[in-house]
Amino acid sequence: MDDQKQYTLEELKEELNEKQKIFAHNYIIDWNATRSYKKAYGEMDDNVAAVCGCKLLRIANVKQYINFIKNNLEEEAGVSKLRVLNEFTKIAFSSIAHLHNTWIDRKEFESLTDDQKASIESIDTKTVTINFNEETKEVEYVKIKLYSKLQANIEIKKMLGYDLPVKSDITSGGEKITQIIKWGDKEIIL
Repeated sequence: MDDQKQYTLEELKEELNEKQKIFAHNYIIDWNATRSYKKAYGEMDDNVAAVCGCKLLRIANVKQYINFIKNNLEEEAGVSKLRVLNEFTKIAFSSIAHLHNTWIDRKEFESLTDDQKASIESIDTKTVTINFNEETKEVEYVKIKLYSKLQANIEIKKMLGYDLPVKSDITSGGEKITQIIKWGDKEIIL
């Protein structure tokens, strides 16, 4: 492979056809050439897919493309520290008040911003039939649970390095440790 030309990602994307790219993207999921070939080319026979998948893995450009994906998973997945930090920020600075017009009247879900929707962990609804003076009425209860603001803030602090290292004494059981330094023939106790 050292004799082979090393392509940039852009050059590899130009060199490979779409099916080869699909094969490479699927191959890094579970390292199964047969499954990846079947996914990319629509082949149904396992034996044919196994042989053709192995042949694809011997093509220098395909190998380089797979190695690029493997070595740049963050870029391939579109994940970055900034993106993760932004997701935690949405949660950390969210409030249930952002989801209501008044303390009892909720905003319509469609009117919420993407950031407000991202802070919601779950929504549970329940309809209950209640009798009022010989009249039955259906009442809908909605429970909205937001992701933990505390946990999001803890994760932000870790990512930004706000927490100082914690010094722990795990050997003395809380007792003072006597240090003895040898100086020639003498011992000095600290």
